[in-house]
Amino acid sequence: MSLNHVRPWRNIYRRASRKIMVGNVPVGGDAPISVQTMTNTLTTDVRATIEQVNAAAEAGADIVRISVPDEASSAALKQIIPEVTVPIVADIHFHYKRGIEAAEAGAACLRINPGNIGDEKRVKEVIKAARDHNCSIRIGVNAGSLEKHLLDKYGEPCPDAMVESGLDHIKILQDNDFHAFKISCKASDVFMAAAAYQQLAEATDAPIHLGITEAGGLISGTVKSAIGMGNLLWMGIGDTIRVSLSADPVEEVKMGFEILKSLGLRHRGVNIISCPSCARQGFDVIKTVETLEKRLEHIKTPMSLSIIGCVVNGPGEALMTDVGFTGGGAGSGMVYLAGKQSHKQSNDDMVDHIVEQVEKKAAEIEATENLAAE
Repeated sequence: MSLNHVRPWRNIYRRASRKIMVGNVPVGGDAPISVQTMTNTLTTDVRATIEQVNAAAEAGADIVRISVPDEASSAALKQIIPEVTVPIVADIHFHYKRGIEAAEAGAACLRINPGNIGDEKRVKEVIKAARDHNCSIRIGVNAGSLEKHLLDKYGEPCPDAMVESGLDHIKILQDNDFHAFKISCKASDVFMAAAAYQQLAEATDAPIHLGITEAGGLISGTVKSAIGMGNLLWMGIGDTIRVSLSADPVEEVKMGFEILKSLGLRHRGVNIISCPSCARQGFDVIKTVETLEKRLEHIKTPMSLSIIGCVVNGPGEALMTDVGFTGGGAGSGMVYLAGKQSHKQSNDDMVDHIVEQVEKKAAEIEATENLAAE
């Protein structure tokens, strides 16, 4: 029996959307919400770009986007794609030939604005290339680059203008009998983005890519993204996400998973429940958690770990986690396994011991899952 069945107030009812494929990753429908990031290397630096894509994939990225601004980048893309393990979205702006070249190079998806890559004939050529090479398309609407006629009509970027832009672009694809597309309508303003996405979700059944664009640095950008995307995800809107940060793409992936994990929408790796620490703590909680986060990065199996400094809330939190440690004073604490008291452990060796217990539990979970799959 699932936790959501026992506690229905935890349920999130996702918006019904069409399912498309981005390479081998399903997006929309009943597929898990996928996590994306984008490389920030020069695409023409093939080795650096491959390394960054693979680092993002190791961190859990389902899809990675790469900018293709010129012909040299198209050529580089053809070398990059065979060396990576996740589907690649080619980021195309203005020049329709880059879209054709990216599809021919093996991109799984093209990120374009159909309205800004030329006349109808050129749009049809890009769509034909996408269809011929089994390539999906993401319509990418951004408040910072709306069409002039919409800015003239509405006076400034706003949700209505963004949604009208998106629907106009959808019509271009549908008029050409192309339906393997998803759509985004990003803004750096949380209110504008949220309002636009809500309108868009009611106007189309296309899969939706969520993002708060140009969100900022690691801390401020994560907060803005968590508020904006978190509320939309809570309402059931969103089929794939990117946390846009002025930071390492790996951090975008980590933050994306943290947002989804907090809502129970994806589970990957160790979810650490820890107290903020206070004068009651029996050990240095902050330093311990910081060390454990690094030591447990290699664990991909979904599981929970509670690290609580004292016995006020520690035992209660440990009841709901796979592994727990509660400070008890006198240089030691209590280890909990599967929600039950197991044994005492000295603070001096607690980190190594907790890592050992988590690795053991992860192996048990994996063995059980493998047995069930046979």
